[in-house]
Amino acid sequence: MRKRTILLLALGAIAALVIGWQVSAFAGSVLTNSGFEADDGNLVDDSGNTLIDWNTFSRVTWLPSPTTTPTRTADKVANGYTFKGIEDWQATTADSGFAGGTKQDQDCASVISAKAPNKDDMKRIYLSTKTGADGHTYLNLAWVRIPQNTTSASAHIGFEFNKGNNGACPASSGGLVKRSAGDMLIVYDFEGGGGDPVITLRRWITSNSPANGPCEVSSNSAPCWGTATDLTANNFAEAKVNTTASVLDQLAPPALSSTTGTSVNETLGLSEFGEAGIDLTAAGVFTANTCESFGKAYAVSRSSGNSGTAQMKDLVGPANFNLTNCGTVKIIKQTNPRGINQNFSFTSNLAGAQMTCTADTTPASFTLNDQGNAGKTLGSTADAQNSTGNTENCLNVPAGSYTVSESATDPTGFVFDSLNCTSTGTGTSTTTSGRTASITLAGGGTVTCLYINKQQLGAIKITKTRKHAASGSGDHPHAGVSFTVNGVTKQTNANGVACFDGLAFGSYTVHETVPAGYHLDSTTPNDRSVTVDNNAQCSDSPYSGETISFKNIPLTDLGVTVNSQVDGGTASTVACTPDGPSGSTNANGDFSETTEDLEPGTYTCEVVIDP
Repeated sequence: MRKRTILLLALGAIAALVIGWQVSAFAGSVLTNSGFEADDGNLVDDSGNTLIDWNTFSRVTWLPSPTTTPTRTADKVANGYTFKGIEDWQATTADSGFAGGTKQDQDCASVISAKAPNKDDMKRIYLSTKTGADGHTYLNLAWVRIPQNTTSASAHIGFEFNKGNNGACPASSGGLVKRSAGDMLIVYDFEGGGGDPVITLRRWITSNSPANGPCEVSSNSAPCWGTATDLTANNFAEAKVNTTASVLDQLAPPALSSTTGTSVNETLGLSEFGEAGIDLTAAGVFTANTCESFGKAYAVSRSSGNSGTAQMKDLVGPANFNLTNCGTVKIIKQTNPRGINQNFSFTSNLAGAQMTCTADTTPASFTLNDQGNAGKTLGSTADAQNSTGNTENCLNVPAGSYTVSESATDPTGFVFDSLNCTSTGTGTSTTTSGRTASITLAGGGTVTCLYINKQQLGAIKITKTRKHAASGSGDHPHAGVSFTVNGVTKQTNANGVACFDGLAFGSYTVHETVPAGYHLDSTTPNDRSVTVDNNAQCSDSPYSGETISFKNIPLTDLGVTVNSQVDGGTASTVACTPDGPSGSTNANGDFSETTEDLEPGTYTCEVVIDP
């Protein structure tokens, strides 16, 4: 009787696999746009660098290292793919597995220590995902099992991907998470010999509604795995097992004592390696403008073929693995200097039914303001250095192409300074042109764009002059005169100049404190308004800021004294025009009067003695 091994795959999102009917040096038609050879079963890139295969990720680092248990993981990003390796115990009773009778439908099943049968004992699994040039989300799967005691050993392995939003299972479940509606199970069925694998897909359902349909096991009721979809027959996936030749695996974990964890070469015998490639978008797991995300992945071997009643055997994982068709776009606005209360306008074509943005609900047109961030680090995109007011953080943005632009019209007193974007995640990139960021967002990608606008600051230069007899005719610099602008007081220098800069654009009052002995020119009051709208500093040469001049009039005291030499002698009258002393002598014939603070001019004084 021929033994059969079934490979079961459970994913939070359904993936479709198409069988590769030939062992080719090129990717099959299903994965033309994936750039990955998932249908030849040999781990080697046979295309001459046109495509990639598993060994293209070599070398990888298995962590933690060194370690005492073979449960390491490896992560890498290369060629647009995110790679994950998960190691497992092998050929030992210390291996993790399931109690006898555990079926695929059992949520939070008990995990025990148990040695799996030869054909069901896995060493490790590999996962990789990317968003292709066609916008589709692709998933590649691979398994490695221990040397087989027959060349036709079947393999039945399931890869399960969970959303992980229902919390953890009890401690007895070995790190598994509670299943959520839409979790995905992909079953890899290889019947041994030279035949090709068959890949099927199931989704976790929580009710037997007409939309969900029945459970795969007809005698069960929800929650359960729904009915299977044949991804191979629907040409959504391709798969292969190395049934004709041994293969070289360059991603194998090193000895547990390794201090670097760097992968090593390992030759795998017949039927020890199997792979599959799936177009998740074509399979309907990921659809346009709808987000699906899975954060946990693990693999189990099953006792028999494509049946929901098969008993669970070996367990590899679980481990974190980000499988999603959506990403994050974050737009940050900063002023230089930080924290200025000014709105800046933006437009974008960011959209998606499940997208949420923190700053507002209308990302097509939004405003950002750096107010409240004074003193924070200019140019930093860290959350602690920004706020909800200056950040538009959009989550669950479907993979695709987008643009974000700042208004071409600068607010008064500001000028556009810079736009810098950083992109993380495979397949995600950004180009910038002026104030526009052009974003290519892949599943799991993050784009952060920082816009900086510099405040334009102006200056007011004051020139102060006066009349000065000792300096000759005309106006001359007046030093030591106090002026106040925007709460700051300065005195004119020897050239009669005081300058104020660092002024935001707007209207200011220039106030002079008139020194003693002077009057303002009648045309220049001591409180005058100046509009600052030129970017300038006092030190500029040539100076291009605002200018204003003040002129003071020196004052003179005019006194007239009449002194009769004989008391009670001759009387006199005094009259100075237009202003000045005037009056008559007293009983003694005397008169003395001074008029202060007379401005320059012609004054006529008539004194009549003995009128």
